[in-house]
Amino acid sequence: MLNLKEKRIRRSRKTRIKIAELNIIRLSVHRTNLHIYAQLIDDHNNKIIASASTLEPEVRKEISSGGNMLAATLIGKRIAEKGKKCGISSIAFDRAGYKYHGRVKALADAAREHGLKF
Repeated sequence: MLNLKEKRIRRSRKTRIKIAELNIIRLSVHRTNLHIYAQLIDDHNNKIIASASTLEPEVRKEISSGGNMLAATLIGKRIAEKGKKCGISSIAFDRAGYKYHGRVKALADAAREHGLKF
């Protein structure tokens, strides 16, 4: 019997395999109860191009809690801005097995609003 985390990881593997076939930059999202993290990853070269999280000092000043929709929206904006600085506009969204709902959706919508296409 698999627990919830193992089920989520199993779901995320399918997505990562399909994204690897496309050979495109991947926006990976990870969330915990207290924080949310986003990374732009180049799987072809095995490099993290940019990252943003609620643990960054600049972000901590603007938010009261890292585990809410406001924080997710801010992280989506920051990762889009960092991606644009690196010359990235088109990506594949990797939600890591999480439902496209709540904080994950807020991060994705904010990233789209600020210039990332997926």
